[in-house]
Amino acid sequence: MSQTLYDRDLYDWSMQTARLLREGRYAEIDTLHLAEEVESMGKSERRALEHRLVVLLVHLLKWEYQPEQRSKSWQRTLIEQRKQVAKLLDDSPSLKPRLTDLLVDAYDSAVRWAADETGKDESEFPQNCPYRSKQVLDPSFSPGPDETDATRRD
Repeated sequence: MSQTLYDRDLYDWSMQTARLLREGRYAEIDTLHLAEEVESMGKSERRALEHRLVVLLVHLLKWEYQPEQRSKSWQRTLIEQRKQVAKLLDDSPSLKPRLTDLLVDAYDSAVRWAADETGKDESEFPQNCPYRSKQVLDPSFSPGPDETDATRRD
C-alpha cells in the first residue's frame, strides 16, 4: 500500500494544498485530509483556550488560598493569561458561549495543579469552580482577602 503525501510529509502536503487552493485547482486537493486538518485547527484553538483557563484558574486559586505567597509574578501571570484568553476569544468568538463549560473542564485540572503547587489537599478547594466566567476574565477581580503590601512578595 503506497502512502499519500499527507502520510509521508505533512508540511509538504500542507504547502502543496495551499498552492492548489490559491491556484483554484480544487479537483486536485485531498479534501478528506484537508477537512481533517481544518477541524483539527478548530480543536487546537479550543485546547489552547482551555489550557490558558487552567493556568489562570491555578493562579486564582493560589491567590485565594495562599495569600501569604502572593507575588508580582503571580499578578503578571494573571494579567498575561487574561490577555491571552481575550485574544483567543477575539480570534474565535464562537468559543465564548462555550466558556462556562470550558471553565468546568479546566477547573478539575487546575485544582490538581494548585494542590500540587500549594501542598494543600485537593479537598481543601471547592468541588466546583467558585468563579464565574466574568470574574475569571475581569482584570480587576482578585479572589480572597484584599492584598496589602505586607502580604505581597516580589
